[in-house]
Amino acid sequence: MEGFDTKLIHGHGYYDEDRGYFIPPIYMGTICEHPDRETGQPRMTERGTELKYAREENVTVEALESAIARIEDAADALGYASGMGAISSLLISILRPGMRVVVPMEEYGTTIRLLEELRKFGVTVDQVWPDTEHVIDALSKPADIVFLETMTNPTLRVLDVRQISRAARDAGAKLIVDNTFVTPYLYRPLADGAYAVVHSATKYLAGHNDVLAGVSAFPDQESARAAWEWRRMLGSTMSAFSAYLVLRGLKSLSIRMERESASAMAIAEFLREHPAVKVVHYPGLRDSPYREVADRLFERRLYGAVVSFELKGGKESVLRALKRVRVIKPSPSLGGTESLLTYAAMSASGPIAPEVRERLGITDGLLRLSVGLEDVEDLIEDLDAALRDRCVGSDRRPAPHGGVTTRRGPSPRGPRTAAPPAPRAIPLCTPRLSPPRAPPPRTCSPRRS
Repeated sequence: MEGFDTKLIHGHGYYDEDRGYFIPPIYMGTICEHPDRETGQPRMTERGTELKYAREENVTVEALESAIARIEDAADALGYASGMGAISSLLISILRPGMRVVVPMEEYGTTIRLLEELRKFGVTVDQVWPDTEHVIDALSKPADIVFLETMTNPTLRVLDVRQISRAARDAGAKLIVDNTFVTPYLYRPLADGAYAVVHSATKYLAGHNDVLAGVSAFPDQESARAAWEWRRMLGSTMSAFSAYLVLRGLKSLSIRMERESASAMAIAEFLREHPAVKVVHYPGLRDSPYREVADRLFERRLYGAVVSFELKGGKESVLRALKRVRVIKPSPSLGGTESLLTYAAMSASGPIAPEVRERLGITDGLLRLSVGLEDVEDLIEDLDAALRDRCVGSDRRPAPHGGVTTRRGPSPRGPRTAAPPAPRAIPLCTPRLSPPRAPPPRTCSPRRS
């Protein structure tokens, strides 16, 4: 049996027998010549569709779809112009008036917005508290779809997808899992009975912050063909160039996830001791309430490369930190080689109602950090310098909604498995980099708002 990394490298299955090329090229053509000029019969793809027009099929996109199907152990996979293209095409291929969707209230904000818009077509959408028990309880009433994220965005709750999948199957509902934060390197929901898995391939699958793309994978051809038909009609097909970039990025997925996840653990350990931080959300922390379920689900003892944390100074501290980071870039995305810092309440979670955000712990002081491939010492140094200026005291409060409160001194639970590297000593209020256009130097004088 082929290993995961071998599938990443060779899963596309492309080989040019005439010339010996084994790297899929970029087929930019939008049309194909019909080989039979008498009947006009087009060439056929392996999935039984016609190879004639790029909105329907493209050879480079097919190569990526083959690779995704291999690493997900799926019957088929589809490429889309974006992650939301994958989600919307998939939902529309299933939903009919009168159907009911169960969704945790903490999801990517645009997914929530899409589901809300589907109400106008006669679909019932029930948002439930984002934990395993509440999702399963919601299945006591008839449901048609359960849509959830393996790890919620942005507070990183890990739901027991395996348990929810069994409950959904017993209830006759289709489980769709957005596995973007976790990736198939750590977990493959189809193996636990999911109807489909979706990814924003813009994030970890491509991994370089340079392409917009989405994918979905299915355990059977029938489900994939229904989604394919809606992709064709909606025009959300991935481009050949995008497919090429995702294929290129896919080859290093394992290496990137290993490095970025290890750095994320070190940063989470550092932040939980920082005097400017109230709460750290990261399922890899030993006292996280989601560590146990993550260890049960994930194939490797890694916990992803996103860390969320709440600052004591609220919105003012967040805005100051976003201005002061230098290595880390303020940006609304995640999953790339560059580390990105996001103000969750104003970006990914913006479409969620403010009162709901507050209940979920998505406060005005919450930041989401996507950890990239930079040296972890530089990232810790950058965060420390940005946060020290806004330290507002050492008071602590209980962590809401499963977060981990910061503390000083030894952990009452014993030694930690991964101690963070000590940050290098630097002046707190001076710039550390000299980019082509250097930002203004830090000063310790108060700024006027």
